[in-house]
This record gives sequence, structure tokens and C-alpha cells, in this order.
Amino acid sequence: MLSVTVKYKDNKYVYPNGISLLDISKDFQKEFKEKIIIARVNGLITELNQKIFNSCTVEFQDRTSVIGNKVYESGLLFILIKAFKDVYSSRIRVEHSIDKGVYISTDIRINESKIEKVKNKVDELIEKDLSIDKLLINRKEAIKFYEKQREYDKVNILKYNTNTNVNLYKLDNTYDYFFNSLPISTGYIKEYKISIIDDNSFVLSYPNVYTGKVTYKHHEKLFNAFNEYSKYCKRLGISSICDLNHIISTGDINEYIYLAENYQNGHLAWIAKQISDNKSVRVVLISGPSSSGKTTTSKKLQLYLKEFGIKPKTMSIDDYFVDREKTPKKEDGTYDFESINAIKLDLFNKDLAKLLKGEKVKMPTYNFALGKGEYKSDATSLGENEILIIEGLHALNEELTSSIDKKQKFKIYLSPLTVLNLDNHNRLKTSDIRLLRRIVRDNRTRGYNAKEELETWANVREGEENNVFPFQDEADAIFNTALFYELNVLKVYVEPLLYVVEETDECYKDAIRLLNLLKTILPIPSDCIPRDSILREFIGNGYFE
Repeated sequence: MLSVTVKYKDNKYVYPNGISLLDISKDFQKEFKEKIIIARVNGLITELNQKIFNSCTVEFQDRTSVIGNKVYESGLLFILIKAFKDVYSSRIRVEHSIDKGVYISTDIRINESKIEKVKNKVDELIEKDLSIDKLLINRKEAIKFYEKQREYDKVNILKYNTNTNVNLYKLDNTYDYFFNSLPISTGYIKEYKISIIDDNSFVLSYPNVYTGKVTYKHHEKLFNAFNEYSKYCKRLGISSICDLNHIISTGDINEYIYLAENYQNGHLAWIAKQISDNKSVRVVLISGPSSSGKTTTSKKLQLYLKEFGIKPKTMSIDDYFVDREKTPKKEDGTYDFESINAIKLDLFNKDLAKLLKGEKVKMPTYNFALGKGEYKSDATSLGENEILIIEGLHALNEELTSSIDKKQKFKIYLSPLTVLNLDNHNRLKTSDIRLLRRIVRDNRTRGYNAKEELETWANVREGEENNVFPFQDEADAIFNTALFYELNVLKVYVEPLLYVVEETDECYKDAIRLLNLLKTILPIPSDCIPRDSILREFIGNGYFE
């Protein structure tokens, strides 16, 4: 019998020719916390029912990995889609991420009783361990199929796919199109939770990749910010990327760019007025996850505050880092620069309190090359009609400014809360938007390549989970930095950078996933983007640089 050699973790194993990845995975299952759900063959994401006919390198992943978690989510969504179809002959729409789950709307009114029937159906489908089959279908035939099903969201997105063939997934009598890989059967899905929001929507939660827990905490302010922007986009006739693609192809995009910018600027101006109207506020604290546009927001807010007669001054948290050798360390022994204990909290609070009393303070400047603080600048004070703007990772954490009365503080949480999706079942993740922003910005300003950014992204996300997201409810205002057209602009810059990632790189799977997403999006040239746009913080040539 012919055989193949499989390399796994620097060791080589011999298997019969034509063996499935599922059978190979059984030899290594004991190394994983959860059931192996997906594989990589020579760097490419591959479902477990794939048979191996040539010698190759194989890696396995369970749902505790980033890619495995995405596979788990997509499989759970497919089961849920079928459950609603089977129980109520209805459809659902995946709206956006929320907390550690997915916000979903329905075309029927729901209540606890109806959701319980859906959950029973989901559990039944999981218990049956039904096969999820990946089918290679001619794209034109797929379009005809979805036209008959009156699923025009699928029709529209497939029209922007230039491939001859596309992959559809089949679960019993249900077919769907996903941008992520799926598990090979329903039995891979175990834990999930459905939390009803209102009579037309709910949140689907599943094991979080960073905590491993199935939880949902309702953040009312963040939820409302998502909904407000969604309603605004729908008023403009933009509910999906396909709607935006149509506007671009008809040459009307410039007007929509300015509409998006005016909406965002108007909201920031409203926040500035809230600060101005509250005469007790002396400190404005701004925080958000990576690549949210904190720098531009902070500088633009300063301009708006000046219109109200307020003179803003800035205070940098980074200048209060402890000496490098005193920086707390992670379990692996590396420095944890994102820990709040990496900041001289006592000194920071002491200087802040003095400033608010009108005293002069000589503040440090952190020398990153030497890894310690230095005193170079002259002493400064906070005068009449002057307030402090403090922007940073821990700005919303009350521990950072514990010496200051809450009445004197106004906290702003910002993030690009993306509401446009590819179709009814494939959403654009806010974390993906931030990642693409980061790749473009850091390549331009620091010379980092996409490989470096993709490799460090998991650590960045973990830091956000620990140091940013838990404090979002502390915010007095939520500022949405998303621009519905921005992915079309970022595409021009980020696609060439992603193509540099090699097949042998660990992050190749992420690069391919992002490239596949960008294929469906028409480009917008950057010359029509206003110079004060938040997007300029990433693509360059901005007013605030």
C-alpha cells in the first residue's frame, strides 16, 4: 500500500495514502484541551474530512485558538440558521459583534418560548452530529440557486466574486455561503447561549477565545451607539458592502464620504458641548482598543473645545511608565507593558491632583531608548478655562485617576463600531477593521510588515480584553470612529502588504482570510478623503500629523 509522510511538530509520521485529516488528528487529540476542529496543511486551512495523498506538514487547532474559534462560530451560526428555517420558516440576519457574542436580528417576533424551541432544535441538530459538507459550485449556478431562494443578499455578494467556482456549505437541506471554514459536522458544537434583547433580536454567545467562557454582558451605551449608526446607514440606503459597491460603481461615492464624515464630526462636536456644559469637568479621559483613532479624536476634540472657550492641555500616561526593569512580567517572562502596574500610579495621581489645584508641576518625559523617565520640560500649571486631555489604554480605569473626584472627569470610549456586512450571514468584524488600520499605519510610520502585525495581533487583543473592554461602561460617552466607506480605501493600501505574507508563515491563514474578504469590496482612491478624517491617521497625509 502506498504511504504518505506527515510532518507534525518537527516529527514525521507515516500513514496510508488517502487517510483523512480526521483520522490523523486522533493520534494527537490528547495534546488539546478541546476537540480538534480544523487543520492546516502546508499552511492552508483545511477541513478535517480532507484526504491526504501527498506528503505534507500538518497542524491541528481546537476552538481555543483564534482560527478554531472562528470555525466554531461559523458552524454554530449555520446550525442556528437551519434551526430558524426548520422551526419557523424564517431567516435571521447577523448584524455585528457585541461584547463576547454576535448580535442577530430576526424577521419574526420572538420571546422566551419561541427561542426555547429554536434552542431545542439547535441541540437536536448537534446531538445528531450531522455532516457539514463543503461543495465546489460554479458561481453562476450558485447565483441562480439563491435567486430562486430569494436570498438576494447572497446573489449580490456573489456578483462581486470573480472566481469561476465558489464554496457552499450543505447541512441537510440547507445551503449557505461563508467566508470562514466550518467544522465537518454539527457534533463539534457544544456550548452556546442565546440572550434575548427585544422582540426582534438576540445575542448569540459562544466560548470566548481569550477566556474560554460563554458570557454576555449587555453594554447599553455601546449597544445604542451600534444601533444609531446602523439606522443612519440604512437611511442612506447602505445596509451592506454590496450597497456601497453599487454607489462606487455609479460614481456617486464622494457625496457619501462627506455624509459619513459630517455624521462623525457632528457627534464629536456634540460630545464637546456635553463637556462644555458640565462646568465641573477638569479632566477628559479617552480610551479605546488598538487603532480606534484615539490620536485624531483627541486632537480634533481639542479644536472643538476651543470653540466653546475651553483651553485644553494634554497629559501623557506613557511618560509615567516605571523604569523598564521594574515593569511587571507575564507568565512567559516577557515585560507586560500594557499592565496598569507598568505606570507610576502614585506619581501620576500626585501630579494630576496638583495641576487641578492650580499648582505648578514639573512632569516627566519617558525615554523609551533608556527605559526610564527624565525631567526635561519646564513646570506647567492648569489655568482658568483650561482642562486636561488624557488619552491612553487605561484612561477609563478608575484606578488610574483614583485621587480625582468623579465629578471632575469626563470619560470617552471610542471604537470603530462597524455595521456594514458582506451579506446577511457574514459580518465585518470590528477587530478586523482595526487590524487592517493597524497594518496600514504601522507599515507607513514604523516600517512594520503585515507578517509582524498579524503575529502580534493576538497579544494586542488579549491586552484589550484585560485592560480596555472591562471598563467601557465607565464611559460618559461612546464615540464611534467607524466610517462606512473606510474598508474600500484601506483595501488599496493593505492588499499589497498582505500578499507579502508567505505560505510558510504561521499567520498566512489570517492573510488569506483578509484577502478573501477584500476581494468582494470595490476600491476607493484616497485623494477624496478629507485631511481631518480619522482615516488619515492610518493612510497618512492628515491635518493632525
